[in-house]
Amino acid sequence: MAIKLKEAGFHDFVILEKADDLGGTWRDNTYPGCACDVPSHMYSFSFELNPGWSRMFSPQEEIREYMRACVWKYGIDPHIQYGKQVVSLEYTGREWEIVTSDGHTMRANAVISAVGALHVPKFPEFGGEFAGPAFHSAEWDHSVDLKGKRVAVIGTGASAIQFVPRLAAEAAAQLTVFQRTPPWIHPKPDFAIPDRMQRLLKLPGAARAMRNGIYWALESRALGFAVDPRLMAVHERLAVRHLERQVPDPELRRKLTPDYTIGCKRILISSDYYPALSRPNVSLVTDAIAELRGHAVVDVTGREHAADVVVYGTGFKVTDALQEQRIVGRDGVKIQDAWQDGIEAYYGITTSGFPNLFFLLGPNTGLGHNSVVFMIESQVRYVMDCLRLLSRTQARAIDVRPERQRAFNERLQERLNRLVWTEGGCRSWYLDEHGVNRTTWPGFTFEYWARTRRMKPDAFELIY
Repeated sequence: MAIKLKEAGFHDFVILEKADDLGGTWRDNTYPGCACDVPSHMYSFSFELNPGWSRMFSPQEEIREYMRACVWKYGIDPHIQYGKQVVSLEYTGREWEIVTSDGHTMRANAVISAVGALHVPKFPEFGGEFAGPAFHSAEWDHSVDLKGKRVAVIGTGASAIQFVPRLAAEAAAQLTVFQRTPPWIHPKPDFAIPDRMQRLLKLPGAARAMRNGIYWALESRALGFAVDPRLMAVHERLAVRHLERQVPDPELRRKLTPDYTIGCKRILISSDYYPALSRPNVSLVTDAIAELRGHAVVDVTGREHAADVVVYGTGFKVTDALQEQRIVGRDGVKIQDAWQDGIEAYYGITTSGFPNLFFLLGPNTGLGHNSVVFMIESQVRYVMDCLRLLSRTQARAIDVRPERQRAFNERLQERLNRLVWTEGGCRSWYLDEHGVNRTTWPGFTFEYWARTRRMKPDAFELIY
């Protein structure tokens, strides 16, 4: 967003960053084995291709270095104010008043919320108390030495399947993995990119051609997501074969076989998670957890599982993360009141009653098959169109018309209701407390790109 603002000649802006350094999820998540599950050449900016990625799926620190390089190259750092966690946004009728946790107040004509979706750790509520160290995977405590320890891992999501193999092989004397619902897992086609290939990718057009090939390969996966859940059968066969090849024990394989349509929950990719669960120092528990007690995790059967350390791989608050913020729009309307029937926005970017407030990766713009960086770039282009309209018309603000937002979301939910996230037979973080999908885009990414390529002024009210 900042890069495109500067390119368009907008220089009077600040980025308020809650932490003391940049990086978002790639700053916060430092657990062993942390890496992206989208190929690196696609999980990067279309205008800043990197032919030098070391692997097809780059590790956390390499992605963070790429972000640092972008900040340096495009002169973004002077615009960033670190240690500025926003605690309040309020529209005064003329502008936005922003208050940060250190008590600082500033005013702006427009606000762009780029807080992301996966950054507020979620903890399950158990009775009892654990006597040893316990931490979330997104807040990894590197001061705790896991070597030779009995480690309990609670949760089997996208982070857990990356760090469990590392803990099993390198650290824990005994690793107990508590699984609530088994994930569908595809093999991970990861490999180190040799120097020769990196040199080839520096040739004119080579990196672009590789990126385009990856994009269309990933986009083809959307058929089952966007058209008909029955088309997920080919993905399910791949996952079943992967499970059968890597888990010879029939009882363990039974515990690891999901009972819902693939894609209903996030499809995970790993080629070392299943083998890790077959190691002699690893055990899988599928009974629900009743409580924590001293140096043990107690399941509902009353069995105590000894542990020196507990690691939570229990994901993040998603659908309720935005609702917990203090955002006040026109006529004193709070975002919680505007979203009392569920979070929604127009193309995930603007919400009626909150003029000049724009969301990046807002409601229903997440993906299950491709890179969200592509979605973010589409949204940035749309926001730039809105800002140019303001500049051209000399209007003070724009506000999406409520009837346009309502019609868009009715069509959106009608489409989502027949797709795999709703019809697949599972509960996931894609759904809110009412079972309504508020997180994912129901179509192809090129469809979203086409629909947001030009903003429609008649969908908005101009405020002078």
